[in-house]
Amino acid sequence: MSNPITKDFLHFEDLHVGQQVDLGKTKVTKSMIKTFALEFDPLPFHIDEKAAKASLLGGIAASGYQTGAIAIKMALKNFPGTLASAGGMSITDLKWKRPVMANDIIGGTVTITLLKRARSKPQWGIVNLDFDIKNQKNQTVMIMTLNNLIDVRNPEIGLERHHDHVV
Repeated sequence: MSNPITKDFLHFEDLHVGQQVDLGKTKVTKSMIKTFALEFDPLPFHIDEKAAKASLLGGIAASGYQTGAIAIKMALKNFPGTLASAGGMSITDLKWKRPVMANDIIGGTVTITLLKRARSKPQWGIVNLDFDIKNQKNQTVMIMTLNNLIDVRNPEIGLERHHDHVV
């Protein structure tokens, strides 16, 4: 066992490519948008009603980074068990397809698209999580792939016994 703190969490061995998780739904309120924007992304169309109405977006819209943060929180809340995450490596293929407006309800899915073991660090595997976030009209608002390190429950077991990919 590589990490006694995560012994009861989901490990590399518990996951499979194609596994999909419903993220549930979250209403993104004007208050949430303004609070996040004032702290992290204070562009006028996130915080000022008049400027937002005059903008390309036509109203108060969430920061794309807020949409990503909400998606990750929904994944952590709705995954069937806590992931034994050792930390994020990168986000790739991030695309904001449409704005998330005040009072939109967002949800979607996360799908495991890659699992691989690392030869040089047998205590870890790599999991790619593909997010597909939609609004209440079933329109895609954001997609991204989160590449994450995850603990391996039994690193001493040969690499050849776990999944198809070893790097």
